[in-house]
Amino acid sequence: MKMLINVPETVVPDALRGIAATHPELTVDVDKQVVVRRDAPVAGKVALVSGGGSGHEPLHSGFVGPGMLDAACAGPVYTSPVPDQMVAAAAAVDSGEGVLFIVKNYTGDVLNFDMAAELAEDEGIRIAKVLVEDDVAVTDSTHTAGRRGTGATLFVEKIAGALADEGAPLERVEAVARRVADSCRSFGVALSPCSTPATGGPMFDLPSGELELGVGIHGEPGRERRAMMTSREIADFAVDAVLAELEPEEPVLALVNGMGGTPLLELYGFCAEVHRVLGERRIPVARTLVGNYVTSLDMAGASVTLCRADEELLRLWDAPVRTPGLRWGA
Repeated sequence: MKMLINVPETVVPDALRGIAATHPELTVDVDKQVVVRRDAPVAGKVALVSGGGSGHEPLHSGFVGPGMLDAACAGPVYTSPVPDQMVAAAAAVDSGEGVLFIVKNYTGDVLNFDMAAELAEDEGIRIAKVLVEDDVAVTDSTHTAGRRGTGATLFVEKIAGALADEGAPLERVEAVARRVADSCRSFGVALSPCSTPATGGPMFDLPSGELELGVGIHGEPGRERRAMMTSREIADFAVDAVLAELEPEEPVLALVNGMGGTPLLELYGFCAEVHRVLGERRIPVARTLVGNYVTSLDMAGASVTLCRADEELLRLWDAPVRTPGLRWGA
């Protein structure tokens, strides 16, 4: 498998050096592997910090900036960052109003963010935490107890980030972030395995002509394998799996997310099928986002995330955002 890298050991710091060269509005500590918005700490503002293993870009470093995160911690590929990174990030962005940790539900991330919260509080930083666990495919997996955290992370970071920019207190930002996390469900499908820099080849076996329904963003097994299905059939299966747990009574925000190796041509076609299914189920779609946002290295496939959106959440979703991976508004 050919990869555009130097050596596997420097993949993450090399990428961070590239982020620093491209985005002068960010401060990038390559040694600590922490990305911070350059104007941090922002006076009077609750700060948002997230992070996780690399390989899911633009999550999380690509979502640092006004309207989303104040800092992100990059771990090795598919491996949690360490507590020292998280404490350094919190200290760099805390204005005195407190810091919200946004944590995907993976065992390493949960343990390390919990430890970091204790260490940061020992240094006088107020910490709140929100756990994202939106993947309906499996109840437990090789990396989690409970549902995995996937595409809903984008909705939590964007909506909570907008509220923090309005000057809301930590308790309010935490409550809304938790409401968003509770209002989202996701389901992913793999058409091919991903290849890691460490191995230089596929990290799991997926025979030609088969797909994995409910795959995790680290290649974890899903519900079942089947012979290849059409985009229409996959949309029926994925959306029905999400709706079985979400049961929305209001319009939804929809994320049609690429896993890293699927062209936009295919993603937009898949989006049309997702909208078809939602229309048949009489569920209105308030906004749709299509693209590669929560990826799995070079995996071909897609995921669907739906979020129940009342008027407040929709207003915060529409609020301006300016990050490397997501931007709109003034």
